Amino acid sequence: MTDQPGGRDPATTSTDDDGTEPDARYTFANERTFLAWSRTSLALVVGGLAIAQLLPPFPGIPWGRHVIGTPLILLGCAVSVISYLEWKASQRALRHGQPLPRSRLPQILAIAITVIGLIAAALALLSAVGVP
Repeated sequence: MTDQPGGRDPATTSTDDDGTEPDARYTFANERTFLAWSRTSLALVVGGLAIAQLLPPFPGIPWGRHVIGTPLILLGCAVSVISYLEWKASQRALRHGQPLPRSRLPQILAIAITVIGLIAAALALLSAVGVP
């Protein structure tokens, strides 16, 4: 017998009737990871907007700041969605006592930020030499 409505034991049930309730410490750690990725996502979106709207135009390349800012905004949107999907997969693995899935986000961010950085460097160099 439990003190819970409906007589269900919270230690062996979940809100979606999928597996067993994991130790709260692991659930909170999973949530903190999700929130960290959410902050990263927000920073990418805000950084992209700042570049697109506040950075002075590159001399001779007026569209250059949009080439840098827009991918950062889109990357922030992608990180937001992927981080939720990874949180959900990790929570499911915790509930079933399975190994946690590997995160794809570090590799995605590393590659995307490297490409955006190389584009930014190329635009800076092109504007410095006065490409029409």
